Amino acid sequence: ERLCEENGGDCDFIRLDKGYSRINMKISAEEETAVNGMGPVIPKDKLKQLMKQIEALDEGDTLVLAGSIPSTLPGDMYEQILKRMEFRHIRTVVDATGDLLRNVIAYRPFLIKPNHYELGELFGITLHSHSEIEAYARKLQEMGARNVLVSMGALGMLLLTEDARAF
Repeated sequence: ERLCEENGGDCDFIRLDKGYSRINMKISAEEETAVNGMGPVIPKDKLKQLMKQIEALDEGDTLVLAGSIPSTLPGDMYEQILKRMEFRHIRTVVDATGDLLRNVIAYRPFLIKPNHYELGELFGITLHSHSEIEAYARKLQEMGARNVLVSMGALGMLLLTEDARAF
């Protein structure tokens, strides 16, 4: 919050009365392992407050939904939010995995950002080459995503734009 304010950002955080932000740990070895904490319990009044803030977004604003959601929230939380944004001319960016990502694609998010492992998981395969990654990223566009940014670790990134360009 301090850094946001110091850099000229507007802050309107919703404070929880109890609980902590989720703590995540990555263990890098031959195979990476992720250990993710549960996150806080989100009371209904705080969720209502969040939805009110989202409803207040104006045309041309950008809403970023990133990461997993606390287990106390509905599993389709991102989908509920994008459904509310569908005809409001709000740019939506989603950086999530599995069903959280899959279920929002139909709402035509402005940008989605899977990594190449997550991209393969969406289709139940392992991707081995740049051409395979591009082909499956284009499938996400066919499903509704407007722009797809696939991070590939040390191999870089692939951006597919809604005007069919690849970078």
